[in-house]
Amino acid sequence: MKKIGLFYWAKGGNVEHCAKKIAKQLTGFETEIYSLDAIGELDLPYYDLVIVGGAAVGADTWEKASGNNLWFEFFNRLTNAHLDGKPVAIFGLGDQVLYPDHFVDGMKVIKKEFDRVGARLIGSWPTDGYDHTGSESIVNGKFIGLALDEDQQPELTDQRIEKWVKQIIQESGL
Repeated sequence: MKKIGLFYWAKGGNVEHCAKKIAKQLTGFETEIYSLDAIGELDLPYYDLVIVGGAAVGADTWEKASGNNLWFEFFNRLTNAHLDGKPVAIFGLGDQVLYPDHFVDGMKVIKKEFDRVGARLIGSWPTDGYDHTGSESIVNGKFIGLALDEDQQPELTDQRIEKWVKQIIQESGL
């Protein structure tokens, strides 16, 4: 049975809620879901598909602001991972109204780290249906992963997740 690893942060809010919704759509696969504070040893090559998600948060969260920064620790552990060609899909949460110029920017940071270790990014997502003015996570007219807005468009989350999961399964070749 094909194995999928789903990793997310932050815990206890919209990101975790959406991660669990994504995991529910991954029927027929052995799916392991972890918040960054519970991953223990990181063995990403073990998975046939890796899914990573987080919220669009300030730079202090993404940079090495402190020794206990979970994203920095996660990215640092990627350094020795052998992920050449490994399919990786990203999802990000943001708020189009409060942060219209930086909607789901955090996906770009995640992408950069996986690009650094040779992973193959899958799951780009159309920008249609969103109302924002800018995002660092748009490449060639598409989001680099699934963009979700639980604050302004929660009614669209389930259908977006369902369609995206089918897309990444197909793109990953599972």
